[in-house]
Amino acid sequence: MSHDTLAIIWFGLWGLIWTVYFILDGYTLGTGMLLPFTAKNRQERNQLQEAVGPFWGGNEVWLITAGGATFAAFPSVYADMFSFLYTPLFLVLIALFIRAVGLEFMHKDDNPIWQAACKWSFFAGSFLIAFLFGVTFANLYRGLMIGANGYEGNLFSLLNGYGILGGFLFVSLFLLSGSLWIQLKTSGQTAVLAYRISRVLAGVAPAMLSLFFLATVNRTPLLDNYSEHPVLWIVPILALAAMLSSAYFIFKKKIGYAFTSVCLTIFAKMAFGFIGMFPNMLPSRINSTYSVSLFDAAGSKLNLTIMFIVAIIFVPIILAYQSWSYTLFKDKILKENAKGYQ
Repeated sequence: MSHDTLAIIWFGLWGLIWTVYFILDGYTLGTGMLLPFTAKNRQERNQLQEAVGPFWGGNEVWLITAGGATFAAFPSVYADMFSFLYTPLFLVLIALFIRAVGLEFMHKDDNPIWQAACKWSFFAGSFLIAFLFGVTFANLYRGLMIGANGYEGNLFSLLNGYGILGGFLFVSLFLLSGSLWIQLKTSGQTAVLAYRISRVLAGVAPAMLSLFFLATVNRTPLLDNYSEHPVLWIVPILALAAMLSSAYFIFKKKIGYAFTSVCLTIFAKMAFGFIGMFPNMLPSRINSTYSVSLFDAAGSKLNLTIMFIVAIIFVPIILAYQSWSYTLFKDKILKENAKGYQ
């Protein structure tokens, strides 16, 4: 395969890895944000800990893989992205620490102050990760302030109206995913409260997605590729259809189908963004000549080939392992049997 072909393949894999991360970690982030509102006592908190405990570490492997794939396949994008977006990505790192501490140490002490500190740490870390990644990817769609002298923006320029809308879209999608996951994995009052919340989110999330798509039409150049290739419009249509299907299944109390629909929504929404960005990976809002394209950023042909072979071998192994873990921990968690994530 030619260097350009390998670069395009790796752009697709890069987007797919990010998408898988958001699908898998979305429900654990959503569960973290919902924990203070659905768990009213220690046993119910234990339920939610056990609902995500066996999975959240494996889900975050995809985040590490996304960073590693960026470094290996597109080294200049890795360098520029972690320079241009240093502040939000640094805050994401801090939020990851806070979330991990809240989850891992919650069972260490029954002191009410300790319990409150841990549950709100779990909430705050989960919220910040979801919101900041939403802001980051919305700004990638909109274009960064990249000029002749490099990056000319800062954290406040990222917190524009479109970026904030993207952040709240991620939060709403992950909250909905988490509320459905809680219902799939627990029983009792936690599941009842999660269902009530999911009914509200069934209206909020589609509204946020519709607003985001409308803002994308007016605020970004993402639709250029769709205008050139009208068949691509099936992607945003699929996202909206899956979102509405999720709402339908929630009110029909078909929670498994609703959860699958939310996952499909996240997949289609991310695909919509990556397709619109192509071939740029770091688009410039100032002038397209300053954008960083995948062809300019890709590593050598040898490097891309070796990484491609590694991906073919190890990605199926990771998927098989995670599938096995989901099968192993498939049973619902009962309140009386919940001991907390150890």
